Amino acid sequence: MGPTARLIRLSTPSRIVPGLVKGRYLARRASSTSQNPNKEAPVAHHHRPPSHHHHHVTYSETDDAVPWLAKQPLHRLSLADLVKHGRPPLSAEALLSSARFTLSLLPIRLAHRIQALRNLPYIVVSNPNIRKIYNNYQHSLSTLLPWQGRTISNLEDEIRFTEVLAELVQTHTDTIPILARGFLECRKYISPGEVTRFLDQHLRARIGTRLVAEQHIALHYSSSPHFDPPSSPTPCPETPGYIGVIDTALRPASTVDSCGSFVADICELNYGVRPEWFINGSPETTFAFVPTHLEYIITELLKNAFRATVENGQSKSPVEITIAPEPPSSVTTPITLSPPSVSLGAFNKDHIQPLDDNAPGVTIRIRDRGGGIGPEVLPHIWSYSFTTFSENEDDPPGAWSDDALSVISAASSGGSSIAGLGYGLPLSRAYAEYFGGGIKVQSLHGWGTDVYLRLKGVGRIE
Repeated sequence: MGPTARLIRLSTPSRIVPGLVKGRYLARRASSTSQNPNKEAPVAHHHRPPSHHHHHVTYSETDDAVPWLAKQPLHRLSLADLVKHGRPPLSAEALLSSARFTLSLLPIRLAHRIQALRNLPYIVVSNPNIRKIYNNYQHSLSTLLPWQGRTISNLEDEIRFTEVLAELVQTHTDTIPILARGFLECRKYISPGEVTRFLDQHLRARIGTRLVAEQHIALHYSSSPHFDPPSSPTPCPETPGYIGVIDTALRPASTVDSCGSFVADICELNYGVRPEWFINGSPETTFAFVPTHLEYIITELLKNAFRATVENGQSKSPVEITIAPEPPSSVTTPITLSPPSVSLGAFNKDHIQPLDDNAPGVTIRIRDRGGGIGPEVLPHIWSYSFTTFSENEDDPPGAWSDDALSVISAASSGGSSIAGLGYGLPLSRAYAEYFGGGIKVQSLHGWGTDVYLRLKGVGRIE
């Protein structure tokens, strides 16, 4: 491993002022960097205010708004929430309703994340990478606060609000690799268990926040009078089956094949061997889901299966993917395009829960002959700080892996590796569980691994 792969030294302020609340310190530091070019500045943003009579919100005002917003309850997002405004092209009133719904959620969600970052140990939040994420959240909240207390009542407001959403999505694109780098640099000051607990909550919240913003952006660009899908800064498919970013007729078999080809290319590049796979069960199955979520999950699971298969000398044994839809009898009535009447509650992380009657789903089993998962590794597979990919044989199982930093750096700069960040499996589970599904791993050590991915769909949409 070359010198560029080594960890960057932790950077902390040379003098810690006693008595400063770390959240307040960060807010003031973020504000002061704009006046001192020698200090590390937050990411530059070009924000157009929502209207000429709304003042620009300062970091201090944003800082003061966080405690109250962070005490507000979080709305548990469902796929039904995202389709309730109807199929595009939406009417002007439906589009405004979508914008108002989005605005009702995002400031509270951002404030909860800012408060969680403030609650980390001071020396961790002082890390440049963690601080950068903190500053990004502060900035994004400052762009939304001017919209609070007003109604988005005309298309001009909706256009400007959509621009704010597009900037928000762009600002937080690299949150995962930046946070990963920051926590690796702080590994002396925070335990892997603490990192896993924080990231599990943070990344699950990020899934919903990003999805809410991207859904409205897609509805905006696929509706009159703004219809222009190619100009959308986020995914906006023109296929009739889509409602925003949700494919109402998603075919998992097609996703498996496209992701399989991608991962096989990486595997061939790294190992000189191209694994094979085949699909059985009911490959014609379709259901309503977010394609980008399924693509992420399938890509990560196939990376694990392909890599294990090749490294175990079983590259001639194809990986078997079985697609099993929920029985048709479980579907009672079509879903109505209205908010859910009850909360589904928190999902159990260790078991896959039964699916709602009106939300048919699908189970996908990925079976490989990769030798299974060793008993010394199995307890750690859901830890965000763990990766089995390390060139240092002295690293104990479950330890921080120095090599993970170089992998993350490559990922954030567009590089490809067959090895994961150490984040792939737990983040895949977060995506699966977000809407009520889950992932279960069954290992037969010495033989292979079965991974069961269960996903809950939206239900029939009429």
